[in-house]
Amino acid sequence: MKSVLLIGLGRFGKGVAEKLSELGHQVMAVDRDEVRVNEVLSLVTGARIGDSTSQDFLQSLGVGNYDVCIVAIGEDFQSSLETTSLLKELGARKVIARASRDVHKKFLLRNGADEVVYPERELAAWTAMRCTSDSVLDAIELDSDYSLFELAVPKDWLGKSVGNLDIRKRYGLTILGTKRREKVSMAITPETVFTEDETILVVGKYRDVQKCFKI
Repeated sequence: MKSVLLIGLGRFGKGVAEKLSELGHQVMAVDRDEVRVNEVLSLVTGARIGDSTSQDFLQSLGVGNYDVCIVAIGEDFQSSLETTSLLKELGARKVIARASRDVHKKFLLRNGADEVVYPERELAAWTAMRCTSDSVLDAIELDSDYSLFELAVPKDWLGKSVGNLDIRKRYGLTILGTKRREKVSMAITPETVFTEDETILVVGKYRDVQKCFKI
């Protein structure tokens, strides 16, 4: 369990609050909008109404006591940048900031962000893949080239082993595990045989996934 300071409670910030709460983390949620703060009260450990660009307000939160600070402000980049910079100045251990453009990422990293996320870009990429393929069930971008995919097992793979298929040599893809009824198994060997009631977890480039799974 970690302690998290979450700043910005728009649609993205509220979603982050919900997931952090579901995972059992302690969350202090902050926004200047009282309505947004009230909407997450039942989800978080604590909540404050205030301006995160105010040094006095951030100091009152004790930012250095949190394991991670998340700047989820999306509609006002200047406020996001100022908040990120102030958090680091006040001793935040780790700052993760939201960006919508590459130029925003550069400024955020230069001004104190340890990591930057692109929720809109990631959602757009996921939507494009999901809407054009019945095979791709989920995807997590690892970097600009590689992603982790959850894929339906092709019908012609059923009853065949990992060694027989040899997709690493043929397509450059790595099978990490299988998933059955929300349970993940990482016990993959050349003798592993795929069944109809499971999905597979694969790491690789999307263009290679397209070729291998005929997307």
